[in-house]
Amino acid sequence: MNRTSIASLAILVSITAACGGDKSGSASSSATSSSGSVDLTGAGATFPYPLYSKWFADYAAQTGVKINYQSIGSGGGIRQLSEGTVDFGASDSPMSDEDIAKAKGPVMHFPTVLGAVAVTYNLPEVTTALRLSGPVLADIFAGRITRWNDAKIASLNPGVKLPATDILVVHRSDGSGTTFVFTDYLSTVSPAWASGPGRGKEVSWPVGLGGKGNEGVSGQVKQTPGSLGYVELAYAKQNNLPSAAIQNAAGKFVAPSPEGMTAAAAGVAETLPGNTDYRLSIVNAAGPDAYPISSFTWILLYAQQSDSVKGRKLRDFLKWALNEGEKQAASLDYAPLPASMASRLTARLDSIKVGTTQ
Repeated sequence: MNRTSIASLAILVSITAACGGDKSGSASSSATSSSGSVDLTGAGATFPYPLYSKWFADYAAQTGVKINYQSIGSGGGIRQLSEGTVDFGASDSPMSDEDIAKAKGPVMHFPTVLGAVAVTYNLPEVTTALRLSGPVLADIFAGRITRWNDAKIASLNPGVKLPATDILVVHRSDGSGTTFVFTDYLSTVSPAWASGPGRGKEVSWPVGLGGKGNEGVSGQVKQTPGSLGYVELAYAKQNNLPSAAIQNAAGKFVAPSPEGMTAAAAGVAETLPGNTDYRLSIVNAAGPDAYPISSFTWILLYAQQSDSVKGRKLRDFLKWALNEGEKQAASLDYAPLPASMASRLTARLDSIKVGTTQ
């Protein structure tokens, strides 16, 4: 694969506990060593992997607690949590009621940070950042807009000379929280998309080429002139790929950034009911500065921890993440949770029941 910078960063994280980066495989271990035992295991979303890999490495350096995390996609994380093969899952799409009913007990959702899904593209001849809207994106991914110089794209980019070439759509091939966030957005802004393919971790894509993981999509886009895809922002940044400015609910074109994610989440923490389970969508949020394809990403765990040792270690790690880990978010192109939400979630961790070690 032609993703050297991301693979190098991931290796550096797991060996040296230095600043986290990406990965080049579909399943990668973090914060473990060949000679050390693993204290906790997790699996799931590739969306937050650049940040999680740094958290796990830093936490191991500070506490000695080693966390092995397999970055296999949100669908895989939900499945492995439900099967009880990991201590925690990670997902960019909240579990549905049906998902939770299939699990081995009540599941708790803990938002960790805010992320952005970037729409990235490979047009060497276009040096001005593109501007796109939700309805236009829906038409592109539905195969209704097929060429870069289509009048609908041109009208959003006055003065930009667009090539008269085909758009090669790149999407996820695996069950993906990034896909859920992106299709949640398309379904919110396009009634035609909402009626089918709709929103989900996996959808029936009308057109395009599939890539496994955020790294697979970013790799395909980087290698293929004329292509367009969606990835978590950090993956676009690490691959030096441009990100389109997306028209938000206020009519403004906003590029993905931690500031835009924060604006999308503004006010959410203040209006949450006391009994919320934190399964929240913030796509197409109101506000002139809000980036419209923003989302929380979640750690998933059982409310009843049967292993008391692992349960306490997991609870301690999450408290560290919500307080110390949040400070690292912006440096890796995520946004920290609102302080009031992080405080409420820290208190909520004490409601996890820790049983007797089996």
